[in-house]
Amino acid sequence: MLLLRTLFIFTLVVIACLVITDAQSKQKGGLTISEKVQNLLDMNMKKSLLRFNGQKFRDYVKQSPRNYSVIVMLTALAPSRQCQICRHAHDEFNIVANSYRYSPIYSNKLFFAMVDFDDGSDVFQMLRLNTAPVFMHFPAKGKPKGADTMDIHRVGFAAESIAKFVHERTDIQIRVFRPPNYSGTVAVITLAALLGAFLYLRRNNLEFLYNKQLWGSIAVLFCFAMISGQMWNHIRSPPLVHKSQNGGVAYIHGSSQGQLVIETYIVMFLNAMIVLGMILLTESGWQNDMRKGRIMAIAGLILVAVFFSFLLSVFRSKAQGYPYSFLFK
Repeated sequence: MLLLRTLFIFTLVVIACLVITDAQSKQKGGLTISEKVQNLLDMNMKKSLLRFNGQKFRDYVKQSPRNYSVIVMLTALAPSRQCQICRHAHDEFNIVANSYRYSPIYSNKLFFAMVDFDDGSDVFQMLRLNTAPVFMHFPAKGKPKGADTMDIHRVGFAAESIAKFVHERTDIQIRVFRPPNYSGTVAVITLAALLGAFLYLRRNNLEFLYNKQLWGSIAVLFCFAMISGQMWNHIRSPPLVHKSQNGGVAYIHGSSQGQLVIETYIVMFLNAMIVLGMILLTESGWQNDMRKGRIMAIAGLILVAVFFSFLLSVFRSKAQGYPYSFLFK
């Protein structure tokens, strides 16, 4: 009888401790793993990319227990923050989140979230961040390590690069599906229609088709487009610009394995100036006016020297360790 009474009292004490502990955890805002996962799944049904404030970040990302990984983008989208690349990074991150959410491999082991500075400035202080955007992986167990922060200065923030980062940290391989873009098709059809209409209107006067300068200009423009990397842009869809190491905006990609959209236009302009300089040098020898020919030759030489030096500097910045330079470092 005494043994039963002791066992009964012990059971009551254990139940009371459990109830008190649960009440304390609820007062502190703590959630169980099942509650966290269910809440995240419910939120994921509405949006592929979850938007957290400081409290939600602490509840679902920082606070234990947790049996899922979270890829978090910390950003500053408000125009007043003057983060020129944050919008492009957000678009690429959203593409990865949508690709995962609607893929067959979707599960409750990985979630994508973002924290805007205006919604959670305390999160930036907690993580000791003073720049944006930043992509971080918060593993299911333990704290993030150095490799859990994506090096966007080296690999950029294209959707494919983010998916590769996710695969390296979580072993979940996401196939990126970009939304269809029909602007190129519409542009080609419009251009073909305009060209056809122009040829129809000029059907009785087509001598311009035998103009060597016209076809030469078209050939040169085609070469500019190809050597500047426009086809690479069409295939890989890189961002317009990205963040530099000092917190500014980089217009030239720091690696020979990548490029930016604005970079292709810079390279195209440099090549165009070099070609213009070569044309002036070539035409200077055919001038009857010696003074005019001398001016053209000097102008052409300056154009070739200066813009070739700029082009070589761009190459040096991408091919690390290249020893040669001309006029500019």
